[in-house]
Amino acid sequence: MTTERRRSEDVGTKEHKMGVISCSSYVIGNIIGSGIFITTNSVAQDTNSVGLTLLIWAVCAAISFLGAIVYVELATSIPDPGADYAYAMKVGWKAIAFGFMLVSVCITFPASAAVQSITFGQYLEKFILMLLPSSSFSSSDTLDSSSSWLVITLALLLLVSLTILNFFSLDKFASTFQNVVSVCKLLSVLAIICIGFYFLIFKGETQNFDNLFAGSNWDIGTMTMAVYGGLWSYAGWDILNYGTPEIKSPRATMPLSLFFGLGVVASAYILINVSFFTVMTLEEVQNSTAIGDDFARVTLGSGFANVIPAMIAVLVMGTLNSNIFCGSRIMHAAAREGQLPSFLSGINPSSGSPRPAVLFQGIFSAILCFVDGDTLVNSVTFVMWAQKLFTAAALLFIRYKHVQVESNAIRVPLFLVWALLFISLALVAIPFIQDLKITLIGCGVIAVALAIYYAAIKFGICGCGGLSEKICDVVNVVVKRGLCVELDVRTVSTPDERTELNVLSLPNLKDDASLTSL
Repeated sequence: MTTERRRSEDVGTKEHKMGVISCSSYVIGNIIGSGIFITTNSVAQDTNSVGLTLLIWAVCAAISFLGAIVYVELATSIPDPGADYAYAMKVGWKAIAFGFMLVSVCITFPASAAVQSITFGQYLEKFILMLLPSSSFSSSDTLDSSSSWLVITLALLLLVSLTILNFFSLDKFASTFQNVVSVCKLLSVLAIICIGFYFLIFKGETQNFDNLFAGSNWDIGTMTMAVYGGLWSYAGWDILNYGTPEIKSPRATMPLSLFFGLGVVASAYILINVSFFTVMTLEEVQNSTAIGDDFARVTLGSGFANVIPAMIAVLVMGTLNSNIFCGSRIMHAAAREGQLPSFLSGINPSSGSPRPAVLFQGIFSAILCFVDGDTLVNSVTFVMWAQKLFTAAALLFIRYKHVQVESNAIRVPLFLVWALLFISLALVAIPFIQDLKITLIGCGVIAVALAIYYAAIKFGICGCGGLSEKICDVVNVVVKRGLCVELDVRTVSTPDERTELNVLSLPNLKDDASLTSL
């Protein structure tokens, strides 16, 4: 085996790898964001009772814990960056891997980042306008349109700042920022919980918890959509799988970080809901469009409520930073495997940052800031759970086919893998009945990605040669010098096979056997 066989081990050098604290911060920071303030009312609308609402949030926590347990085995079995993409590649499902990868790097992560950036811009604009002496703007006013020049400017400034931040060492800059933001998030969440429980314990506000399940909507389809809303707020528990090589001792660090991080998030979400229902009726929660703002106004008056926009802006910052981390790592992993141009595999030797991938994630996100991506993002939620479905199937394939993986990998009980598979299948299948439009859009996006794979890779369309190859070489040189990176394209183990793979060098990708070992 050559020293080039597994260059992913050098993605994060030992001195730049993340420990339990940083990993836990990424888990907490990636999950807790504006989601809890957005989906609480929709979950309550679908369940129609306080008790069932709290139960749904607990079920979503259990599903997330189940997924995290299974993904610990995947990360320790296949310690490569890219999460679902890397696992599909391991079992030779390159068409599926390419399809989900293309959707993720071009749509899912950039669209999510764009929405988060615009949300940040909207709330920060609201806070800024309230600080202006001549402004009569109040926090109860409707947020300005996302097309506002100030909103767009603030969104782009945040994107540029976090993109530059992720150019440097994780442990010194990006993860330190994430640690600080995570602390701010927890303080904000803790404030809401403490206020709510003050009213619950010392004010005796327990009337909303009488007859907890009265009026509950037990329809399976409706409850599934409620779970969808809750899981959207929990999304991000798999963040560590996108950068496994950048984690110290993944076998020990990942379980501790995931269980601690998810435990904090699950507890916070349930306690926040209890706080909301302590001071607000079910109908008020269902009809609220800014529940954090409404909660503060009921409990502390309009003065403190004016700070809510700034608090939510801080929450979004941490989630966006984690989003950039995930999107850039899967783009880098795909470039290493030859399914994206090789310049995107570049790594800065001193920081371990995949700078070209980080830069292009920032560019795609900035472009989508000018596009209304709400419907697209909702459709991609369907795609995300389709990914989980195939990833669980990939792990079962590894188990039953005895595919060679890391010898010291953590192995979880097999029934947990099957449980994740069936839950993912249900979450993909049931929305076909409840919201056919969204699922058809999601399937259409995947179909387009698969069509590109078979057209470009299997049938050799758009192959690279002559002038195109020279252009590729020039781009590689410019990126290497401009961003101070070294290309990290995967090479195979024997000298005869040692050829850099690139999506623009299509004939090399026709031999699936050459890429089945990661």
